[in-house]
Amino acid sequence: MALEAALPTGRRSRLWQLLGPGLITGASDDDPSGIATYCQAGAQLGYGISWVMLFTYPLMTVTQEISARIGRVTGDGIAGNMRRHYSPWLLQSVVGLLLLANVINLGADLSAMGEATRLLVGGPTEIYIVAFTVVCAGAQIFFDYARYVSILKWSTLSLFAYFGVLMAIRIPWGEVAYHLVVPSLALDAGFVTTLVAVLGTTISPYLFFWQSSQEAEDIREDPKRDPLVKAPAQARGAFGRIRIDTYLGMALSNLVGLAIIVTAAATLNASGATTVETATQAAEALRPLAGPFAFALFAMGIIATGMLAVPVLAGSAAYAISEACNWPVGLGRRPAKARAFYGAVAVATFVGAGIAFSPIDPIRALYWSAVVNGVISAPVMAAIMALASRRKVMGRFTLPLWLTLLGWLTAGVMALSSGTFLILALVP
Repeated sequence: MALEAALPTGRRSRLWQLLGPGLITGASDDDPSGIATYCQAGAQLGYGISWVMLFTYPLMTVTQEISARIGRVTGDGIAGNMRRHYSPWLLQSVVGLLLLANVINLGADLSAMGEATRLLVGGPTEIYIVAFTVVCAGAQIFFDYARYVSILKWSTLSLFAYFGVLMAIRIPWGEVAYHLVVPSLALDAGFVTTLVAVLGTTISPYLFFWQSSQEAEDIREDPKRDPLVKAPAQARGAFGRIRIDTYLGMALSNLVGLAIIVTAAATLNASGATTVETATQAAEALRPLAGPFAFALFAMGIIATGMLAVPVLAGSAAYAISEACNWPVGLGRRPAKARAFYGAVAVATFVGAGIAFSPIDPIRALYWSAVVNGVISAPVMAAIMALASRRKVMGRFTLPLWLTLLGWLTAGVMALSSGTFLILALVP
């Protein structure tokens, strides 16, 4: 059976037509919070942390493929399935953790976007934060779904700015290649915290919920698609399309993350600057070390990736709470038909913006939002794995053995890293 996609028309490539939720999800993973985390990792540990990006690639692709399968098979997102099949306390706990992490992440991202704009053009950061908040929330609420998804897809091209930065500086590629395949490990609080932050920004709960809900959304918007539990004949093409979409999307995400780590290692770490707490601080530090071109590309990348990530963060929060409450859900619905869902989008975005104006230090929030994501990923992943393994949920499309093993391995890695972090943080 052909892959699940219409044949392209005009100049559009077949591959571009196949890409969708996986590409957008992967690109949104490199949000300003993620950029700050990668910069701090590269500045603190140099090329020695590069191996983590190669290590996490199969873990994040497996996790995202499982999340996508849940949405495509059942026609509902993760929270909707948890509402039907699990106890309310578990659903409320998982959604509550997601909302906490997302709101912190939103505040950190919006703050970084405002600061990056100030660095480029001057003016008050606060005005830019408000403007980005209004634009991101308004686009989700008022844009036509197909057009909005197209905008998000094209926005992923902004990530190539970080490859441009990489080309503007000198890189010892032999050293990079060595550390990419030879892990460097240390059992101290600094290393473990950075490792948990990197894992948390590559394997984040909001990505699970977003991709699963987008698969369900696409079923509602495409009359040729049905949930696979009702249309098993579509399974082969659907799973093939999900795999291509997810693997390429996550590859782009990790390559960009690697590019940022290498950039920070080659410039900041090499010059002795081992502490970078924000993406914009890294951009400023690049100016004297790599020149104004690299600085401008880096700063513009923060803004562009933020414009992609903020809607995904707010959208995943809205999908989760709306599915949990059994409200009408979906970006494909008109605002009048899904008031609570769009209200959740707006509230999440504006509450996140409120963090940027609160006494909470957005500089620390950037880095620690990734740590929070890393800590909560393990219990969320365990709930997802249990869902995807139940015939009552997935029908005949429960996970194959290899996905089951890799999925639980990923959950175990996240639990081990976050558990070690908590032990080192609590034990004097």
